[in-house]
Amino acid sequence: MNYLKSVTLAASLLTGSAALAADSLPDAIAAPGETVVLSVHAEGAQVYECKAVADGKLAWSFREPIATLIAEGKTVGRHYAGPNWENVDGSAVTGRAIGNAPGATTSDIAWLKLEVISRRGNGVLSGATTVQRINTSGGQLAGACDKAGLLKSAPYSADYVFLRKG
Repeated sequence: MNYLKSVTLAASLLTGSAALAADSLPDAIAAPGETVVLSVHAEGAQVYECKAVADGKLAWSFREPIATLIAEGKTVGRHYAGPNWENVDGSAVTGRAIGNAPGATTSDIAWLKLEVISRRGNGVLSGATTVQRINTSGGQLAGACDKAGLLKSAPYSADYVFLRKG
Protein backbone atom coordinates (compact mmCIF):
# COMPACT_ATOMS: atom_id res chain seq x y z
CA MET A 1 0.00 0.00 0.00
CA ASN A 2 1.43 3.36 -1.01
CA TYR A 3 0.07 5.30 1.94
CA LEU A 4 2.12 3.23 4.44
CA LYS A 5 5.40 4.93 3.49
CA SER A 6 3.88 8.40 3.76
CA VAL A 7 2.23 7.59 7.07
CA THR A 8 5.45 6.21 8.53
CA LEU A 9 7.22 9.46 7.70
CA ALA A 10 4.37 11.59 9.03
CA ALA A 11 4.01 9.58 12.23
CA SER A 12 7.72 9.72 12.99
CA LEU A 13 7.53 13.49 13.32
CA LEU A 14 6.78 14.76 16.81
CA THR A 15 5.24 17.84 15.32
CA GLY A 16 4.40 18.51 11.75
CA SER A 17 1.80 19.06 9.15
CA ALA A 18 -1.51 17.50 10.07
CA ALA A 19 -2.44 17.91 6.41
CA LEU A 20 0.37 15.56 5.38
CA ALA A 21 -0.82 12.94 7.88
CA ALA A 22 -4.48 13.41 6.91
CA ASP A 23 -3.74 13.15 3.18
CA SER A 24 -1.76 9.93 3.73
CA LEU A 25 -4.30 7.99 5.78
CA PRO A 26 -7.34 5.97 4.75
CA ASP A 27 -10.50 8.12 4.88
CA ALA A 28 -11.96 6.09 7.78
CA ILE A 29 -9.21 7.26 10.15
CA ALA A 30 -8.13 10.58 8.63
CA ALA A 31 -8.54 13.73 10.74
CA PRO A 32 -8.51 16.63 8.26
CA GLY A 33 -8.08 20.06 9.81
CA GLU A 34 -6.64 18.69 13.05
CA THR A 35 -3.13 19.46 14.33
CA VAL A 36 -0.66 16.93 15.74
CA VAL A 37 0.14 17.56 19.41
CA LEU A 38 2.18 14.40 20.02
CA SER A 39 3.28 11.33 18.09
CA VAL A 40 4.66 8.30 19.94
CA HIS A 41 5.66 4.74 19.20
CA ALA A 42 4.14 1.93 21.29
CA GLU A 43 5.63 -1.47 22.09
CA GLY A 44 3.49 -3.92 24.00
CA ALA A 45 0.87 -6.63 23.79
CA GLN A 46 -2.78 -7.09 22.95
CA VAL A 47 -4.29 -9.33 25.64
CA TYR A 48 -7.04 -11.80 24.74
CA GLU A 49 -9.32 -14.00 26.85
CA CYS A 50 -10.80 -17.37 25.86
CA LYS A 51 -14.60 -16.96 26.00
CA ALA A 52 -17.74 -18.65 24.72
CA VAL A 53 -19.14 -16.90 21.64
CA ALA A 54 -22.72 -16.81 20.28
CA ASP A 55 -22.70 -20.43 19.04
CA GLY A 56 -21.30 -21.68 22.38
CA LYS A 57 -17.86 -22.43 20.97
CA LEU A 58 -14.75 -20.96 22.59
CA ALA A 59 -12.87 -18.16 20.82
CA TRP A 60 -10.26 -15.56 21.68
CA SER A 61 -11.86 -12.24 22.61
CA PHE A 62 -9.89 -8.98 22.88
CA ARG A 63 -9.51 -7.94 26.52
CA GLU A 64 -7.05 -5.02 26.74
CA PRO A 65 -3.84 -3.45 25.46
CA ILE A 66 -0.70 -3.07 27.54
CA ALA A 67 2.04 -0.90 26.01
CA THR A 68 4.91 1.45 26.68
CA LEU A 69 4.84 4.76 24.80
CA ILE A 70 8.20 5.90 23.43
CA ALA A 71 9.42 9.16 21.88
CA GLU A 72 13.00 9.95 20.90
CA GLY A 73 14.17 6.70 22.53
CA LYS A 74 12.67 7.55 25.94
CA THR A 75 9.64 6.14 27.71
CA VAL A 76 7.04 8.92 27.79
CA GLY A 77 3.96 7.08 28.95
CA ARG A 78 1.77 4.01 28.93
CA HIS A 79 -1.31 2.66 27.17
CA TYR A 80 -3.81 0.34 28.85
CA ALA A 81 -7.46 -0.74 29.07
CA GLY A 82 -10.11 1.87 28.51
CA PRO A 83 -8.43 2.56 26.13
CA ASN A 84 -6.29 5.03 28.08
CA TRP A 85 -3.04 6.79 27.30
CA GLU A 86 -1.01 8.48 30.05
CA ASN A 87 1.94 10.81 29.52
CA VAL A 88 4.75 11.24 32.07
CA ASP A 89 3.72 14.91 32.44
CA GLY A 90 0.50 13.78 34.19
CA SER A 91 -1.89 14.30 31.29
CA ALA A 92 -4.06 11.41 30.14
CA VAL A 93 -6.93 10.68 27.75
CA THR A 94 -9.52 7.97 27.25
CA GLY A 95 -10.82 7.25 23.76
CA ARG A 96 -13.67 5.56 21.90
CA ALA A 97 -13.15 4.04 18.45
CA ILE A 98 -15.02 5.86 15.68
CA GLY A 99 -13.21 4.53 12.59
CA ASN A 100 -10.90 1.73 11.47
CA ALA A 101 -8.88 0.48 8.53
CA PRO A 102 -7.17 -2.88 8.09
CA GLY A 103 -3.55 -3.37 9.10
CA ALA A 104 -0.96 -4.12 6.40
CA THR A 105 -1.23 -7.90 6.91
CA THR A 106 -3.69 -10.31 8.54
CA SER A 107 -1.33 -10.53 11.54
CA ASP A 108 -1.58 -6.78 12.19
CA ILE A 109 -4.32 -5.20 14.29
CA ALA A 110 -6.46 -2.56 12.61
CA TRP A 111 -5.56 1.08 12.34
CA LEU A 112 -7.99 3.15 14.42
CA LYS A 113 -9.40 6.63 14.79
CA LEU A 114 -10.55 7.31 18.35
CA GLU A 115 -12.51 10.23 19.72
CA VAL A 116 -11.21 11.49 23.08
CA ILE A 117 -14.11 11.11 25.54
CA SER A 118 -12.33 12.16 28.76
CA ARG A 119 -9.17 13.96 29.88
CA ARG A 120 -7.19 14.04 33.12
CA GLY A 121 -4.34 16.26 34.28
CA ASN A 122 -2.57 19.12 32.54
CA GLY A 123 0.06 18.59 29.90
CA VAL A 124 0.62 17.65 26.29
CA LEU A 125 -2.45 15.39 26.05
CA SER A 126 -4.89 17.76 27.78
CA GLY A 127 -5.92 19.40 24.49
CA ALA A 128 -6.13 16.22 22.42
CA THR A 129 -9.47 15.54 20.73
CA THR A 130 -8.52 12.61 18.47
CA VAL A 131 -6.12 9.65 18.65
CA GLN A 132 -4.97 7.68 15.62
CA ARG A 133 -3.38 4.22 15.86
CA ILE A 134 -1.35 3.65 12.71
CA ASN A 135 1.58 1.60 11.41
CA THR A 136 0.51 -1.45 13.38
CA SER A 137 2.61 -4.59 13.45
CA GLY A 138 1.35 -7.79 15.06
CA GLY A 139 -1.26 -7.94 17.79
CA GLN A 140 -3.66 -10.42 16.17
CA LEU A 141 -4.02 -13.71 18.02
CA ALA A 142 -4.40 -16.88 15.96
CA GLY A 143 -5.27 -20.40 16.97
CA ALA A 144 -7.95 -22.10 18.98
CA CYS A 145 -8.58 -21.69 22.67
CA ASP A 146 -9.72 -24.71 24.64
CA LYS A 147 -10.35 -23.46 28.16
CA ALA A 148 -12.64 -20.56 29.11
CA GLY A 149 -10.87 -17.87 31.13
CA LEU A 150 -7.43 -18.50 29.65
CA LEU A 151 -5.46 -15.33 28.86
CA LYS A 152 -2.96 -15.02 26.04
CA SER A 153 -1.13 -12.04 24.61
CA ALA A 154 0.08 -11.14 21.14
CA PRO A 155 3.04 -8.74 20.86
CA TYR A 156 2.38 -5.59 18.84
CA SER A 157 3.77 -2.22 17.96
CA ALA A 158 2.03 0.85 16.63
CA ASP A 159 2.33 4.59 16.34
CA TYR A 160 -0.19 6.75 18.21
CA VAL A 161 -0.83 10.25 16.93
CA PHE A 162 -2.66 12.65 19.26
CA LEU A 163 -4.41 15.53 17.52
CA ARG A 164 -6.47 18.58 18.42
CA LYS A 165 -9.12 20.40 16.45
CA GLY A 166 -8.34 23.87 15.17
